[in-house]
Amino acid sequence: MALSDKPSVADEMETRSEAAAASAGAAPSLLPPVFRAIVSTVVPAATELDGEAWLEVERLVIDSLQQRPRALQRRLRLFLTLVQWLPALRYGRPFTSLDDERRARVLARLRDHSIDLIRVGFWGVRTLALLGYYGRDAAARAIGYRPRHDGWDAFRP
Repeated sequence: MALSDKPSVADEMETRSEAAAASAGAAPSLLPPVFRAIVSTVVPAATELDGEAWLEVERLVIDSLQQRPRALQRRLRLFLTLVQWLPALRYGRPFTSLDDERRARVLARLRDHSIDLIRVGFWGVRTLALLGYYGRDAAARAIGYRPRHDGWDAFRP
């Protein structure tokens, strides 16, 4: 199969979530569990989200990813795998099995890493986490965000 024939990350995650939902009878997760763990670490209030709100977070992220090149989607998938399994070397457990304090330490190490590519990966995933959480209508209302059709022109005298 040619590289361009491979399904995108979004397509792959959609297929996986549909299969998981059908077998479990639960709300499907569109992204790997490590992504929810990252979002909950970056935005602690995310731990209070219900299943529908999580799906909204994930759909916002997937919609954003569908507009990106497949090479970037593959790098994201690889980075999420790295985040999941790198802590096993230090703590003997994957990221999703760590307590909040250790998760925060792992992310801080990635944020401050000496290798530029790892720092870029961290900031990219953090940006996606913030987009998913704060891009929801409920979060926008909660923080008082009210976009205006005329943008910055509304504030000019």
